[in-house]
Amino acid sequence: MFGRTWQHDVLRKYVILFGTLFNDIYINRDNSSGEYVQNLRVPLSYGPKEKFLARLDGDPTLGNKIAITLPRISFEMLALEYDPTRKLNTLNRLTKQRADAGTDDEVTYQYQPVPYDIIFQMSCMAKNAEDGTRIIEQILPYFTPDFTVSLNLVDEVDEPRDVPLILTGVTVEDSYEGTFDQRRAIIWTLNFTMKGWLYGPSKNSKLIKNALTTFRLTDTPATSTTSNTANTIVVSTRPGLTANGTATSNSSLSVGIEDIKSTDDYGFITEFTENI
Repeated sequence: MFGRTWQHDVLRKYVILFGTLFNDIYINRDNSSGEYVQNLRVPLSYGPKEKFLARLDGDPTLGNKIAITLPRISFEMLALEYDPTRKLNTLNRLTKQRADAGTDDEVTYQYQPVPYDIIFQMSCMAKNAEDGTRIIEQILPYFTPDFTVSLNLVDEVDEPRDVPLILTGVTVEDSYEGTFDQRRAIIWTLNFTMKGWLYGPSKNSKLIKNALTTFRLTDTPATSTTSNTANTIVVSTRPGLTANGTATSNSSLSVGIEDIKSTDDYGFITEFTENI
């Protein structure tokens, strides 16, 4: 778009993050005497719950070996919504020294990402009420109502971000056909909002090591008129580092700016030049 092609796979990373959080849930099964008999891992799949309910309709007794088994968790990404409350100045840059540049004078940068809320819906399907409640009780205590994960979304700038996942609602329904003792599935539906970011393209530029600011004095104070030949004051700011790696603000003690890296613990040298 706009003459540039890039891919950060950020949305894919959000989906993987969401699935990873719920990919390791187990429940215990007891017999009629209350004795432990089985530890069962709850399968997790991406897709709408209607898809899995349709497969259940083809096997009402859940006895067919090729049909899906319960309990099971499914989830899907439903929508993206722009969040103006988290918007930062678009012109702010995220920078990182280029690893393949071979010099310290080039950096990769990006402008501030755009905040979007990503809506997820998760369905926990169980054959009986006890399995469903055991799954839900392992999830809800972690959300108060949010659970925050740190995620490195774009490798080019290597800028980890805290991504909150907020639990916004929990409902339960009992889906069945026929008589009341022919229970098809108990479905717990959990709605989440992930506070995500979407990034534009990365760009490369030279690293600025010397900043010059020129102040021009007015030729005619009464009218505030200024020309290109007016008296000036130039302020120069650059990094300062001694030969033994100590930060300094004294230009006579500092090595050249070409020998100072962006990762060094340098000081700042400020010099004024007047042409009055």
